Amino acid sequence: MTTTNQDSKKRKISEESGESFHENKRHYSEGNSIELELDDSLEGNVTEMAIDPSSFRSSENYLKWQTTISNVVKSVVSIHFAQVAPFDCDPALVSEATGFVVDADLGIILTNRHVVGPGPFVGYVVFDNHEECDVIPIYRDPVHDFGFLKFDPSKIKYTEIQALKLMPSLAKVGSEIRVVGNDAGEKLSILAGFISRLDRNAPDYGDLTYNDFNTEYIQAAASASGGSSGSPVVNIDGYAVALQAGGSTEASTDFFLPLNRILRALKCLQNKKSITRGSIQVQWLLKPYDECRRLGLTPESETRARQLFPENIGLLVAETILREGPGFVGGIKEGDTLISINGVDISSFIQVDDIFDSSVNEDVTLIVQRGGVNHSIVIKIQDLHSITPASYVEICGATANNLSYQMARCYALPVKGVFLSSATGSFNFDSKEKVGWMLDSIDNIETPDLDTFVEIMKKIPDRSRVTVRYHHLTDHHSPHVTSIYIDRHWCSEFRLYERNDETGLWDYKDICKPLPPIKIEPQSARFIDIPSENPEMAKLSHSLCMVSTVAAIPLDSLSADTLKTSGLIIDAERGYVIVSRRIVPHDCLDCFVTIADSVIVPATVEFLHPTQNYAIVKYDPALVNADTITPKLSSTPMKRGDKAHFVGFTQNNRLVSAETNVTDISSVSIPSNIIPRYRATNLEAISIDCNISTRCNSGIITDSDGTVRALWLSFLGERQENKEKVYLMGLDITTCMTVIDILKEGKKPVMNIVDAGFGSISILNARIRGVPEEWIKSMERQSSNRLQFMTVSRVSCTLDKVKLETGDVILSVNNKLVTEMDQLTGVVSSTDVHDDAQTLKFKVVRDGAVINLDIKTVNVNETDSILIFAGCILQEPHHAVRQAMTDIPNGVYCTFRGESSPATQYGISATNFITHVNEIETPNLSTFLNVVKQIPDNSYCKMRLMTFDNVPFAISLKTNYHYFPTASLQKDKSSGKWIEAEYNSNGEKTNEI
Repeated sequence: MTTTNQDSKKRKISEESGESFHENKRHYSEGNSIELELDDSLEGNVTEMAIDPSSFRSSENYLKWQTTISNVVKSVVSIHFAQVAPFDCDPALVSEATGFVVDADLGIILTNRHVVGPGPFVGYVVFDNHEECDVIPIYRDPVHDFGFLKFDPSKIKYTEIQALKLMPSLAKVGSEIRVVGNDAGEKLSILAGFISRLDRNAPDYGDLTYNDFNTEYIQAAASASGGSSGSPVVNIDGYAVALQAGGSTEASTDFFLPLNRILRALKCLQNKKSITRGSIQVQWLLKPYDECRRLGLTPESETRARQLFPENIGLLVAETILREGPGFVGGIKEGDTLISINGVDISSFIQVDDIFDSSVNEDVTLIVQRGGVNHSIVIKIQDLHSITPASYVEICGATANNLSYQMARCYALPVKGVFLSSATGSFNFDSKEKVGWMLDSIDNIETPDLDTFVEIMKKIPDRSRVTVRYHHLTDHHSPHVTSIYIDRHWCSEFRLYERNDETGLWDYKDICKPLPPIKIEPQSARFIDIPSENPEMAKLSHSLCMVSTVAAIPLDSLSADTLKTSGLIIDAERGYVIVSRRIVPHDCLDCFVTIADSVIVPATVEFLHPTQNYAIVKYDPALVNADTITPKLSSTPMKRGDKAHFVGFTQNNRLVSAETNVTDISSVSIPSNIIPRYRATNLEAISIDCNISTRCNSGIITDSDGTVRALWLSFLGERQENKEKVYLMGLDITTCMTVIDILKEGKKPVMNIVDAGFGSISILNARIRGVPEEWIKSMERQSSNRLQFMTVSRVSCTLDKVKLETGDVILSVNNKLVTEMDQLTGVVSSTDVHDDAQTLKFKVVRDGAVINLDIKTVNVNETDSILIFAGCILQEPHHAVRQAMTDIPNGVYCTFRGESSPATQYGISATNFITHVNEIETPNLSTFLNVVKQIPDNSYCKMRLMTFDNVPFAISLKTNYHYFPTASLQKDKSSGKWIEAEYNSNGEKTNEI
């Protein structure tokens, strides 16, 4: 099975249950084998040979195997590939596997179908002497686990290409074999074994993944594992007798695909004939005679079969008949035993394939036995390629294709309908399940096939909300209905991709440009008062709304997601809403405000606080006819022991309220994530004694007269075990009042912060660190909340010569004693009076001495430009990176990489800095873009990079502009809109979002 750096397919087989998957390991399991040093005749990669001691029957046998392996390895190649887009049941991934040359003149390589994949493929092979050559896919079987890649033999200069001869007839029980496979793309491993069975049913790898069927498999004990997919299984004479396909993790058992159908397909390619494949949409299983008898096989038929096929142990029995397929229409039933086709007695899958493949679009006569009675059934053979999708559509961030025979077979469904190979973007039905969804209708129109789906999507305007009916393949009893938001601006591509077996590419064409959004008309909404005896409290529901965002681009190391929470309307006349920054992490997204759970309108991001975890958005009040109310906002900070009322929204958006009191107000900084991203720092968090608050991720804390005292917010924390940790805390509304007041004046607030992390220490620790006694007495006199001193816990990266240092104890700022964290949040001003060089006078204790520091404040610039190159997203280091690093490399920062991109394949990781391209320094995005625009398509460039830990390294990367074009996204400062530009051989294309 293939070994991958990212998302490999995992397949396991249990000998008892019959359930299986391909193992994903980086090393072969050697078991009781021993290592053997090969002599100089074994050239190239061959450095390890694992052979069972029982194979040393004689020195002659050993020497013959040594000679055979020396020749075989010259035909074996290491395949490095990417399946660049999710298609059908296969995800996008980067991986390695094995293949071997089967035609040296034409440059044809045989490997597995799950390597070639049903969808777009990009790859290259490395020969035994480390020569590299690009390959293109020319065939992948619709059912069986084999496919062919093609390379240009003229590109191989330093070795004579040798092809292995396919000899399926030499696979016999007891035969000694070797599996010559790729170990994670680094070397060849030769594993020994003996064929134990020739008539095993194909392993079952589970639902919603590729499975071979309707073929015998060969079983052996060779312990092959990661990277061995596509390896040749050779005998002592050097003939390929089978193809490695799968293996067991619970036993040293491997499963090989017979070469009969492979050899036929190869001859078709060599003779430039089409590879015909026939089907009646029936899955057969080979069942032993005793089970066939229980299903109705007569003694006479069993006797005849045993006489005709003495080496076989059973017959083929119909297992799954797909509805509306030829077999279903013809009358085949589950449990029917196949006796003959066109008068030919049948005992194996090979016979069935041979007849069906040569009878496409022709009638054949099947004799099946059901309950002891023979039934003659005439069926027209269907073209198997006609029910194997060879095109897909990319729309609204999702991909879809016609339902395939592979997927329909698992549930005996008709081979029709629209299958979402990637339910993302607008079609993100379930954040935990991206595969297996079927579209039944969209915008109240049925979608029986992909063509109909395309025609419907052409007529839906951008930014519309439409109704969708859908279901999951694993549960067709549970249809779902929901509304989705059509995104044709961030996800602007609406493309049809079609497979081209001549070039190996999937050619695409843009279907149509999006229709402009429909003008929004004002709508009415009615609020329901909160059940309360206090009329002021009851009216607070008129000040609450829902804020939702749709982010299509992973920016600042934050994933693209759809989020929703409640917000507080702080100015009903102007439409300002304050909300958690967890929901509005940046402004490269679509934002919406929902009033009274009735009317949804677009909103713009007006302010993002760099440290305090809140954002302010603005909607147009003229679009909503509703009794919204601007609440009273307190000017007095909360204190411990204050009695209050909690009003919040539960996870199912139900408004609840309860009495509470403040239990604690403490200095908090959210823990940092492994990959730097926005987090709240340097704030005073409010804790309350209220059970229902733990079930609400948003809300407000008020006085009994309805005055808002604090916001109840969710804070994004560190990522743990693939789960995002979320903290729930209160933020005093007084900390936001300066910003709110500036906005109400019609001005733009500007936040200058002291770019450092702060924490608190006790009076005892302050004494130990050398804080003078007079400052301690002053703290004891003036502090009303908690006796504490603020200390510097971390300093962000800065070039300033005068700066705070970790461990400094803060005494005063601008000659005012610092008793609380809020005094260190920075300076808020409006754009008309903003001064970039604002400086604060700090008095700190450092190394036991009191010193004065003039500390410059920093205006944190939000990300306003990104670049997409080789499938990774690059940007200037954002604020969270500067918070986490003391020394930032002079380069562009990688914040995300596509799972099947060249960036992943060649080794660019998130948190890497690209400092040079082709030895040209790239300190910023504009320089980087100018350099990479000069790199031709499908060519290598050299890159020098720096890890997050400042470890330099270098890679070579091959461009692929067909699937991964270079693009930029930049915010226009005057209009506030984002401008998308794509750079390729056809020139630059721009699009305003």
